[in-house]
This record gives sequence, C-alpha cells and structure tokens, in this order.
Amino acid sequence: MIKLSNRSISLSLLGLALNLALAGCAGDPLESGVDPFAPTVFKEGATAMPLNPPNKSTIQPFYVSQHTIFKFAVDTDSILIGNDGVTRYIVILTSPNGNSQTQYEGIRCDSFQWRLYGTFENSAWKENPLSTWRTIQSNVPNRYQAALAQGAFCNFAYQEKNIKAIINSLNPNGFTGQTKPTNSFGVVN
Repeated sequence: MIKLSNRSISLSLLGLALNLALAGCAGDPLESGVDPFAPTVFKEGATAMPLNPPNKSTIQPFYVSQHTIFKFAVDTDSILIGNDGVTRYIVILTSPNGNSQTQYEGIRCDSFQWRLYGTFENSAWKENPLSTWRTIQSNVPNRYQAALAQGAFCNFAYQEKNIKAIINSLNPNGFTGQTKPTNSFGVVN
C-alpha cells in the first residue's frame, strides 16, 4: 500500500485546482483574447452555376417599384440559402418589348450587397468572370435586388433561413419589396 503524506496530497489537490481554473478560463473572452463582439471576416463558399434553366412552373413574379418599366420574377426552385450567409437565386428581367435576361445572383444581408454569378445565354449558363460584391441600390427604379432583400431574403441585416417564409413573402398579393428599416424604432431610409 502506498502511503501519501498530507503535504503531497495538498500539492496534488492544489495542482488539480489550478489546472481546472486554467481550463475554465480558456473559454473566457477576456482570458483567451477572442472578442465575441469583433466583426467576423466574410468567407464565401464555393458557388456552382445552376445545371438547368429556370423552371417555368416555379417562376414567381414580384413587385419592385412604381417607377420601373421592367418586370421581374424569381425561380423559387433555384433559391439556395447558403451557410456562408449568401442567398443565391435565378432572376428573370423582362423589358417592356418582351426581351428577357436570366441571371444567377446572390444577396448578402449582413452587408446589403449583391453579386452576379452568371447569365443564361444560348441555352447555357455562362459564368461572369468579373463578378464582385456590389452595394444594393435602394433609390433606383430597377431596384429588384433591394426588393428581394428587403421583402423576402433578409430579416433586417440577417439572412432569412426558412425557405417557406421566403416563398410566402414572395406571394404577389402581399409582396411589397419593403423598405429596409435602419433601427429598432422603425425609422426607414
């Protein structure tokens, strides 16, 4: 049988207590040096172009503004809610003379930006090699990205994660392409 002195037991218990205290501090932001309120750096996930053209049975027209002469629609089957904070979708823009353009885009709610990934040309998707994130414009007649962000894809500065909520928001009977609130008191831009 091993005989331990009171001193060795006390030192062992003190060492154990010190190790537990240090382990407990590892998650403390003040001790670990990690600021939980610091802005995070955006890292976009890989974006693959769609494999198919828009699905005609799931194209949903949406309201943009009283000042636009174009018509806009989104393919609800194409809406992808990314874990990287980007909502990707296919949008169809139609001019007054009936010509249309189909684009694959993404919206970031946290920064209120959009990106054009590519266009559908000659029955195939063509990637946009100059694709960059751009600020969404709220004060232009063809403000369709703002209408989608404010009316369906975003919940203030946060990405809407529920696809059913997005599709319900796009309902033409209730979709208004809302104005983005700037604070919790409902003051708008």
